[in-house]
Amino acid sequence: MKKNVFLGAFLCFIASVSWGAMFPVTNGAFPYMDPFYFTIFRYGSVMIILIVLLFWKEGIQAFRLEGKGLALWFFGTMAFVVYNILIFWGQDLLGDPGVMVASIGESLMPMLSIVIVWVLYRNRPHIFTTLCVVAAFVGASLVITKGDFGGFFSSATDIIPTLLILIAVLGWVIYTMGGSRFLGWSALRYSTLSCILGTVTAIIVVFLVTLTGYISVPTFETIKIVSPHLAFMIIFPGLIALVGWNIGVSILSPLNGLLFLNFVPVTTLTIQIFQGYSITSYDYVGTALIIFALISNNMFLRVQQKGRESKRFSGELQEGVS
Repeated sequence: MKKNVFLGAFLCFIASVSWGAMFPVTNGAFPYMDPFYFTIFRYGSVMIILIVLLFWKEGIQAFRLEGKGLALWFFGTMAFVVYNILIFWGQDLLGDPGVMVASIGESLMPMLSIVIVWVLYRNRPHIFTTLCVVAAFVGASLVITKGDFGGFFSSATDIIPTLLILIAVLGWVIYTMGGSRFLGWSALRYSTLSCILGTVTAIIVVFLVTLTGYISVPTFETIKIVSPHLAFMIIFPGLIALVGWNIGVSILSPLNGLLFLNFVPVTTLTIQIFQGYSITSYDYVGTALIIFALISNNMFLRVQQKGRESKRFSGELQEGVS
């Protein structure tokens, strides 16, 4: 049991650190290759690896859509088009500050999940959880605006890329929540089939954008320059994080897994410091506020969970006595 818990913690930790590192890594690639083609090369490779793994682990029958093709395409599009293209496009448009903004957006996923459940299913969270959500968004706003709220909202060059990042993060939250619709499917099967359909859609989108002249097909020399960045993105945030996170959460439970998302902005911030980028006090305060909100809400949910379990045990005990 302890070995399984250690494995789950290790996988969630590696996934979170990989996600935190991917934004500084891609920032070094975007001067040479645009985010659109970078995404295609990255997930085209991940898709091939996942296909081989799924065939090896579960056989050809695992590739059957079982009447769920439309749902798979929708959730795959949310992840591999909306998330993967928009978050890096927004980061690229913001320049160096976009690295922290994208990372902070990633760490907001648990809070966005709470908001989505509240809006769609009328499942209103506890007042304490609501306060944690508000605190997290305040922290995010400090990092995004650097304290200059008036200047941020009056500048389209800042607000539009930030909206792209927030839409992207929303897309990944929807993709994650969509996994619950595929009961009986392994994490590898859901990841692979959604990746295939989503990546094919992304290829079509990038082809159409190329026709507009906004982007151009990268040269072999360009691909060679960004190959180290692509290698990291394919192996760690692409493959290990995608599958490892799902496995780790299945071992630890979603409640325990969410705590590891605190490592996303911390990793980004640490790498940015070592790279010599200027880190403002708003970055530190905003990141700390988000981490505090995530941990506080996690601890509160644990207390609630223990309370429900205690009541259920007491009820079962009373029934047994009677």
